[in-house]
Amino acid sequence: MAKLTDYSSYADAQKHFTMERLWELFDGNERALNIAHECIDRYAGDPRRIAVRIAHADGTDEALTFCALSEASSRFAHELRERGVAPGDRIAIMLEPSFAFYATLFGTIKCGAVAVPLFTAFGPDGVRLRIDDCAPRLLFTNKEKAAELAGSLTLETVIADAEFLGALERHPATFETMTRADDLAVFQYTSGTTRELPAAIRHKHHAIVLVMIAGLYGTGIRPGDRYFCPSSPAWGHGLWHGTLAPLALGLETGVYAGKFDPERLLRALHDYGTTNLSAAATHYRMMMLSGEAPKYTYAIRRLTYTGEAIDSESLDFAQRTFGAPVGSIYGTTEVGVCLVCYPGAQDLPMKPGSLGKAVPGVHVEVQDAAGDPCPPDVIGEIKVRRSGAWFPTKDLGYVDADGYFYHAGRADDVIISAGWTMSATEIEGAMLKHPAVQGAAVIAVPDPVRGQIAKAFVISNRCGDEALAAEIQEFVRAHLSRHEFPRALVFVEELPKTPAGKINRKALRDREAAAAKLVSKGN
Repeated sequence: MAKLTDYSSYADAQKHFTMERLWELFDGNERALNIAHECIDRYAGDPRRIAVRIAHADGTDEALTFCALSEASSRFAHELRERGVAPGDRIAIMLEPSFAFYATLFGTIKCGAVAVPLFTAFGPDGVRLRIDDCAPRLLFTNKEKAAELAGSLTLETVIADAEFLGALERHPATFETMTRADDLAVFQYTSGTTRELPAAIRHKHHAIVLVMIAGLYGTGIRPGDRYFCPSSPAWGHGLWHGTLAPLALGLETGVYAGKFDPERLLRALHDYGTTNLSAAATHYRMMMLSGEAPKYTYAIRRLTYTGEAIDSESLDFAQRTFGAPVGSIYGTTEVGVCLVCYPGAQDLPMKPGSLGKAVPGVHVEVQDAAGDPCPPDVIGEIKVRRSGAWFPTKDLGYVDADGYFYHAGRADDVIISAGWTMSATEIEGAMLKHPAVQGAAVIAVPDPVRGQIAKAFVISNRCGDEALAAEIQEFVRAHLSRHEFPRALVFVEELPKTPAGKINRKALRDREAAAAKLVSKGN
């Protein structure tokens, strides 16, 4: 009988998808399921089969086999048991993609403990907030981070270096997993900010089954793909879409370790013969701005992005450079991935900038303030049907006449100026088409006449003066409409980002509010 991985068309996805058939892609069931087994152990029979290729920022490459990871993670699971770690205990892991990272991640999950991956760029404050929240038994990190965190944590910290991994050889190379599908497996913190504690998403082992919906129809992974995702596994995209889902299909999966360098990524895509790339919108823009893409050749057949909207210039670059249409993966922390572009589906052409259509079995609508469906091309809030009720995403969007969804910004990114409704993301997208604009963020600020105006913060490759500001403003007006442009514009050296690399508009709004308060006090 055919499997879901045997189909690629949109029509077949709607016709053949069921949860029962999704479970057929896995060894486990509700009674016995373990993410580490599904991703690593069941493919370990061939000692030469590559699981992960790591592109290190220093230019070196590393290839890890399913067999080596299976044995190392089993030994690590035994080590945790020897240290008294019980099922359900939290284990924090603060490592870049490496042999040590995957051994500790999958070893933790194997023994029934809960893995808590932490972003390696966090300083002591950011780490302490998360450690205090999840209360792990141990923290595994490298020598440098351990020294940086010394004195700020009371938690026992273990340096997961070559010596530590070598000492694990005394343990057996196999481990019998005992977890159920509804046992906790991973705590993952959303990006948030460094000093404000974001929500911890509690993933159970059956999450590996659910994420395969995004894998099959969002990234379009299929057996035989050579996959690559440069996002950090500390975040949802890098861990679930970028690591666990492709490994669960037995794919050779490329990852990036260290400070991001766009040319290093381009070279890795060339060297690894990558056929399926899923990255953040920022990655595509940085590759474009590097000017290094023509130096290499590519074998990519499927391209996707997620995290935030992609500007049209980066979209055109990616399609022109890699020779494949670029699809969006849209979802939220609360509802998961719900809108995708079905990469590889010949019967569903990708529309540039579109979010695509709903994943099989999920009902998505754009609704007005009264909760009624919006007509085509009318902006409303994107909502997802869950448990008999409509769940708000807090994102704005619209649907075109062909049923394709489009993003229109966060609800709090809407700017209402003199009665006109404007989208911060649309203004940013227009600004990024200007050759002098390398980065842009737009927020609403109060105005005594118009109620609100759009204020832009711009990174430019030219001298940021009044003449350039006026030039950019007129450029935006010409591309959007005469009223839809940033009436205030300032040039900056950098834009605040969340740890996951998204523009942090909230930080800009907070900064503006604090500055306005100081001015008010001064008067």
